[in-house]
Amino acid sequence: MRTLAAGPRRWSLACLLVCFCLAGSTASATESLLQKQAPEIVLKDLNGKRVDLHAYRGKVVLLNFWATWCAPCQIEMPRFVAWQTEYRPRGLRIIGISMDDDPELARELYKRLRLNYPVMMGNEKVGEFYGGVLGLPVTFLIDSHGEVRAQFQGETDMNAMQEQLKALLLHP
Repeated sequence: MRTLAAGPRRWSLACLLVCFCLAGSTASATESLLQKQAPEIVLKDLNGKRVDLHAYRGKVVLLNFWATWCAPCQIEMPRFVAWQTEYRPRGLRIIGISMDDDPELARELYKRLRLNYPVMMGNEKVGEFYGGVLGLPVTFLIDSHGEVRAQFQGETDMNAMQEQLKALLLHP
């Protein structure tokens, strides 16, 4: 089993511009992860607590890559807060991965949006581990067995995402 721990983050301006400009829907560069085991990651959250994706087996996980400068990301996050509250008793766990270089920016947004789920700091290696996170937001739905069941990239129909999420919660 491969595990990735956090390392130095080095995003070029060109990469940030590409990430900011890309928008799409389901199935893009990370399509190859669909129906496969989610790559294992172990990172520290914004409070310094170790978060191990493998520890979430038995739960449905919504894994969301985002950044503070990403407008569609900030639109999605309040919905994720509501879903975490509504579906947590049914087994949902949401994990955010900030792709910002500065953890303080992520902490400020975390507080402002009153996120109720762990947020970890990602980097280029984490993005590569998940098939190349070339545009943000990118969200993976992972079933209770650790298999990637859906992937959404860019601005997404949140109702469609919620329907797939509810289906996974009914049939984990």
